[in-house]
Amino acid sequence: MKGLIVIILLSLASTLHAQKNASVSFEKWLSLKQAGSPVISPDGHFIAFTQTTTDWINNMYDTEIWLSQDGKQPYQLTRTTKNSSLAPSFTPDNRFLSFLSDRGDKTQIYLIPVNGGEAFPITKDEDGVGDYEWSPDGKQIAYIKAETDSAGDKNIKERYGAFNVEGESFKQSHLWLLTFNLDSVLLAGQLPCYKNKKDSGDTKITGSCVLLPVAKRLTRGDFTVSSFSWHPDGKKIAITKVPDPLLSSSLHADIIMVDCADGKITALINNPSADVFQRWSPDGRQFAYTSFTNDTTSNFYKNNRLFIYDMVSKASHEVALDFDEQKNVVEWKSTGIYFVALQKTTSKLFHVDPVSGNIKPMALDLNLIGTVSFSKNTGELVMLGRNYTDLNEVYKGGLNEVPKKITNNTEQIATWNTPVNEIIQWKSKDGAVIEGILLKPRNYDRSKKYPLLVVIHGGPTGVDRPEPAPTYVYPIMQWVEKGSLVLRINYRGSAGYGEKFRSLNVKNLGIGDMWDVMSGVEQLAKQGMIDTSRMGCMGWSQGGYISAFLTTHTNVFKGISVGAGISNWITYYVATDITPFTRQYLLSAPWTNMALYQKTSPMTTINKAQTPTLIQHGELDKRVPISNAYELYRGLQDRNVPSKLIVYKGFGHGITKPKERLAAVWHNWLWFNEYVFGEKEAGLPVE
Repeated sequence: MKGLIVIILLSLASTLHAQKNASVSFEKWLSLKQAGSPVISPDGHFIAFTQTTTDWINNMYDTEIWLSQDGKQPYQLTRTTKNSSLAPSFTPDNRFLSFLSDRGDKTQIYLIPVNGGEAFPITKDEDGVGDYEWSPDGKQIAYIKAETDSAGDKNIKERYGAFNVEGESFKQSHLWLLTFNLDSVLLAGQLPCYKNKKDSGDTKITGSCVLLPVAKRLTRGDFTVSSFSWHPDGKKIAITKVPDPLLSSSLHADIIMVDCADGKITALINNPSADVFQRWSPDGRQFAYTSFTNDTTSNFYKNNRLFIYDMVSKASHEVALDFDEQKNVVEWKSTGIYFVALQKTTSKLFHVDPVSGNIKPMALDLNLIGTVSFSKNTGELVMLGRNYTDLNEVYKGGLNEVPKKITNNTEQIATWNTPVNEIIQWKSKDGAVIEGILLKPRNYDRSKKYPLLVVIHGGPTGVDRPEPAPTYVYPIMQWVEKGSLVLRINYRGSAGYGEKFRSLNVKNLGIGDMWDVMSGVEQLAKQGMIDTSRMGCMGWSQGGYISAFLTTHTNVFKGISVGAGISNWITYYVATDITPFTRQYLLSAPWTNMALYQKTSPMTTINKAQTPTLIQHGELDKRVPISNAYELYRGLQDRNVPSKLIVYKGFGHGITKPKERLAAVWHNWLWFNEYVFGEKEAGLPVE
């Protein structure tokens, strides 16, 4: 056992030797617990949230559910081995918490009493369960699942083997209903069993078992249920449907409604662009939805529009017309509609009057991260948020009060030498105002010039925010502690700065991005803050593309790292699973504007490349197919540019397991140690 621990965690002596000047090991940094998905019970007494930890032994991230009652110290509610518990939701009567878990062969819905007891499955679907939602009265659950192979499909596979027809080999997902009596599962010793699998109707009790009925299929047709929401009367369900489960089909979403009694479907909203259901009004007479109406130009860089549909008049009217950002509706209460939106590097909660359309920001002194959950029967809400010096925490409060922190994950870094975050601005080549996060050592000395490492986020509609210990595959905190500055750039196209800013890289990919990066570097150089002879640059996905573009267009950096980046828009276009992305940003296919595709592709200027470049890529990446990595690598090798391609086996677009993420961190650390800091080392540290 001792040897196993040494192999997994590496020896302390070896780690500290290689991580010069870093007091926190990569393993400890990658092991930070993270809170997520907070929900509040209808009566406001209970808060559930997920907590993700790092399991080095099984090489996985384990997510479990924690519970807090009346704002008290939370405690762990679920415990699984080699599995996770996700999507917590309270039953309408406040007595149970449901969640999804893959404890068996397939993901099922589990139930656990909030006042203690063991979790047990309430579905045993052979094909597994997707998203789910309780009916308002708590007597039914609707859930999504994919269709199964037909007898014909199985016969074809048996005779001809395995093959796919591009754009046609998929299974539609539809809505199913499960009906049962929650009171039955309160009986002492009663656990669900499935002897009456073919039975239908209400839950039955026999012997020592609660016999659950089989779910019935609610929707059919040549479409996929993307998301759904119960009507307040519990008799019908609004559905966002797409033509099929392929990613590009999300651009053609429509809204329909299904009657739970007879399965009758009524079309509600069917604009040419994506129409997405958001929330019912409390009385069920209206609902909010987002749409781009007839504009099919872009669902990426243009603002979504918020509409209210009236069930009686069958007419829609738009609200929040003047709000210049994407709107994520989180609730419709009797007091109005609430949505979350980015405002530069912060996320805020806003209120919309459904009649006048007027907007006002809510006075929550907190940077919201992700979910906001409103209690159905009280004025309380829970949210995931943070202040700039904290990790993400779960908060509880009212709309007009200071929220109370429920978790204390920030305690993990209380003794760490975390960087100082500063938001800075500068003007790019074309005059666009660009914002970035500059991370400095706590002992920053104005009289010194520091090495600079530039880290570029993905998206391009991502956004970097101030945070004390940013993670993934770039050891930002350790570089700052080593004695560097790190600049995280919210280049043109980033979310939070309005539609015009997000549109600035349309037909200008790479080129305008390079302006933003280089002008930021020049700004720091003019201020005498950086040593321009010791600079590096890196990024993942779109950040990897921009890094590759810099590799073949500049020579100011001593080292570059390209993570899952695009190197050739032409070959990317024909291989990616998100083809509309390229068409929308370049406003054409390659065949209609080959010059623009070449102008914005790093490979076009490969003969200018001089910068030593590390390339990192997932073997099974469909978003940015790995051919992009091989193109760039071969071009650099033919040019005799120092380069290395590292392929992470079994991974797609992201590195999602801790050991391989640790490897990717070390690969970046060693690469920049050699080319920026002049500290070449033998390789990954081993015992």
